[in-house]
Amino acid sequence: MSQLFDLYKAAGNIQFSKKVCEIVPYFATIEPQFVDLRPGYSEVTMPNTKKVHNHLGTVHAIAMCNLAEIAAGLMTDVSIPEACRWIPTGMNVRYLAKAKSDLRGVADGRNIDWSLPGDKDIPVSITDTDGIEVCSATITVKVSVK
Repeated sequence: MSQLFDLYKAAGNIQFSKKVCEIVPYFATIEPQFVDLRPGYSEVTMPNTKKVHNHLGTVHAIAMCNLAEIAAGLMTDVSIPEACRWIPTGMNVRYLAKAKSDLRGVADGRNIDWSLPGDKDIPVSITDTDGIEVCSATITVKVSVK
């Protein structure tokens, strides 16, 4: 199993979220909070704070990209075989509505065959507190043998 998954199980959501931001400081800009992390699935929230706003006073598109990337990336890390590694190679994003509240990002990789190396397209849905999808993303990662 992934060392990060071991840390997640041992530390719990709050401490794990803080540790991930220490490992990758850039993610701290969105104050991510893990809700669930397991092979094939990740759920992460971020608060709607002024520091992630655009000129319209709504959540900036790139902040939503960060949420999609952390959800997909950590889900990938706990899903791939231990003999493999991964790196993101692409992101396709659609902004569907103004994001005016806290957000929830869900990466669902349950239909992905993680047992084989190769490119994997991970769907991520970002919803507001009313359950409206404000952003959808597909994060492409390349999984290869170490």
